[in-house]
Amino acid sequence: MRTIYAYIVLLLLLMVTSCQQRERLAEGNAVYYWRTDFRLDSTERSFLSQYHINKVYCRYFDVVLNEVGELVPNATIKFSSALPEGVEMIPTVYITEDCMHRDLKGLAEKLVSRIKQMNDTHDIVEVKEIQIDCDYTAKSRQKYYQFLKEVKAAWKQKLSTTIRLHQLSMEEPPVDYGALMLYNTGDPRKWTERNPILDARDVRPYVKWLNDYPLPLAAAYPVFSWLRVIQGVNIEHTVKADEILHVKQMVESEREDLKRAIITYHLDKENIIRYKPETYEEIYHH
Repeated sequence: MRTIYAYIVLLLLLMVTSCQQRERLAEGNAVYYWRTDFRLDSTERSFLSQYHINKVYCRYFDVVLNEVGELVPNATIKFSSALPEGVEMIPTVYITEDCMHRDLKGLAEKLVSRIKQMNDTHDIVEVKEIQIDCDYTAKSRQKYYQFLKEVKAAWKQKLSTTIRLHQLSMEEPPVDYGALMLYNTGDPRKWTERNPILDARDVRPYVKWLNDYPLPLAAAYPVFSWLRVIQGVNIEHTVKADEILHVKQMVESEREDLKRAIITYHLDKENIIRYKPETYEEIYHH
């Protein structure tokens, strides 16, 4: 009798473990491209090659509210360069959160149609995925998730979205995977206390949500600077290499699969030369 009982318990444990297993993203390195002209110089091309970058999440345009409250595209990118062979283009669209409080009827179809038109116009082929970036809140979550379902239905291929730390406590969105944004983690108003781009103390409270979050995740780290004018004084925020690597170690110790797919934000010559090659080797280390 005890043998049968033990067998049933073991079977149940195996079933639970199987249900908890997440899909694992393929290993790979990627970058965001967040400028309005896709133009790569020799330094940026060398960077893609040196660190085996196989994906570029390229911001195609934003969706914003205009002065009369209509949803319109803004800051559309132009293409002056082509991607190197073997690097996948992932069109990315940033949508302001206030758009989620408006009528979204037809937006998903228009967005997908615009991406396809841009791809055709600029001979960008074999696009298999798009990403939507939105700082949705608990109040706008349901509407945003419905919008994602409509985008997925119109696109009919892989769809991802950004995941900010505060969104880890919410139900996961209906996408194939998320890009965990490990940047812009702090309050810009408290810049004298902590770096608003990235500070491990701002990340730590959210780490507890990582292991149980069911969506496959890539990890995105900051390599950019932020220049602001505060009371007439130029203040530049940059993140020390040690801080980036400390956060990387912290999140990977809680969720090991965050080692598999690594993204840096964003591709730019000035960002490349800001850090030593050894730092990039560590960031992209799987």
